[in-house]
This record gives sequence, C-alpha cells and structure tokens, in this order.
Amino acid sequence: MDALVTAADLHAALERDEVRVLDVQYAMTGTPGRELYARAHLPGAPFLDLDTALAGPPGPGGRHPLPDPAVLQEALRGCGVREDDTVVVYDQRTSLSAGRAWWVLRWAGHPAVRVLDGGLAAWERAGLPVTAEVPEPEPGDVVVRGGSVPVLDTEAAARMARGGVLLDVRAAERYRGETEPIDPVAGHVPGAVNLPMTDLLADDGTFLPPGEIRRRAAQVGVHRDTPVGTSCGSGVTAAQMALALRTAGIDAVPYVGSWSAWVADPGRPVATGADPG
Repeated sequence: MDALVTAADLHAALERDEVRVLDVQYAMTGTPGRELYARAHLPGAPFLDLDTALAGPPGPGGRHPLPDPAVLQEALRGCGVREDDTVVVYDQRTSLSAGRAWWVLRWAGHPAVRVLDGGLAAWERAGLPVTAEVPEPEPGDVVVRGGSVPVLDTEAAARMARGGVLLDVRAAERYRGETEPIDPVAGHVPGAVNLPMTDLLADDGTFLPPGEIRRRAAQVGVHRDTPVGTSCGSGVTAAQMALALRTAGIDAVPYVGSWSAWVADPGRPVATGADPG
C-alpha cells in the first residue's frame, strides 16, 4: 500500500465509502489542534489528538513518548475505527502530525493507513468541501497491538549512530547546538547526521518526489539497504521523516524519545558542530 494519497484520490475513495478519515491537525506552538479542527475539517472526519492519543504523558521517555495501548485503542474506537478499515490521516499541510499518526497506527498493528499528501490545504486547493460539523461515528472495534513495528529506544539510537545512520531531522542550527528553544541542552546525539525534514518538503507542504528524496538522503549516507533511524526534538518530526523516506522506498525506525529523552539523563554525551566525518 502506498503511504500517500492525493486529495482527488481520497475524495473518490470517500465517495465509494472505502476509507475512514481521521483529522490529526496539530501545532507545536500556536493554535491547538482542536481549535484548528473546529474551524474546518473534512466532512465525516473525527478528531484524534496527538498529545493525548498518539503519545503518552511527557517524562523521562521524552515529550511525546509512546502512547498507552489501552488509551490509544479507546481513542481510535471512539473515532469509529474498525479492524478492517483503511484509514487516511491528515493535518493542516506538511504531514507533521499525520506522519506521527501513520507511524503510531502501524506500531499499533493497523498497517492499512495512508496520509493525505499536503493535508487540509491540498484538499481545499482541489476545491473540495470542508465543514465545521462534528461527526458522531459508531464505536469501532479496532484492537491495538503495540510493538507491531520496530522502535528505537535511547540505547538503540546510540547503537544506530555508531553502526548505521541516525538522522537528526531538526533545523541545522539546532543540530549544531547553536540554539535550542525547547530542551535544556543544545546539540545532538554523537554520531548522528543532519537532514532537516524541511529539505524534503515542497513549498505547498507536499513531499518531494521519491527520486529527489532518495538523492538528498544519499548525500548523508542513506540508501535503500542502509540501517536508518530518525531523531528530532520529541519524536514527532522523526515519524514524519520515516514517512518521507518510506515514500522513497527506504525503511527507517524512529527514535521516539528523540533529543528530549536523550538529554533527560545529564550523564549522556552531547555533540555539537557540523556533521561527523
């Protein structure tokens, strides 16, 4: 199954009643996702909250650790998700939170999940309708089976940085440790290399073509047979990068805790400056 779907193809699938759509609009700062949802969303799409359903409470495992399977299952069932559903998730534009939802649903054992490329913005550009009406779906029966795809913990991320490629997908200045607006320590995991997620997005928020993603990934040592992990600030953009690489035929494993988990232990080493080697 392709990881992405266009607005036109999603509209056709909805007309045939072939998919279930979930709104996962989210912003790291600024307007909360629920408010964005209340303004406009796809008809029939319930809201799934990243902070409460697609992540657990902040702590030593980072700002967005793995969700409790029971909590996630209750949220998905509340959205009407059934075991045999093909699910399409979307956010405002860049697939930041949609990438996290795509990865978490696969981790939960629901592989039939796709992302609306370009999100709500692409849907509206296509002239398709939006609504503020909140649906009331029948409860679903999906069963969450956590651990259905691999995940990197902190020790595994350190090993990936030594024996594979650990991609730090934050902005270059955060990677180099020149600034850190959120976490208490600036820098990156020793051995990690930098490929900002923004480098793989077009101006309209859609992903670059697969060949261009492969080209840019190859520049930092990532190829189809390379063991790859992804890391960011708290594990959200790391999942977005895993989605981007999947569109180019490259499998990657997110470090869910990412930098926020790495620096939770002040004894862990910190690197600064440009890419190693």
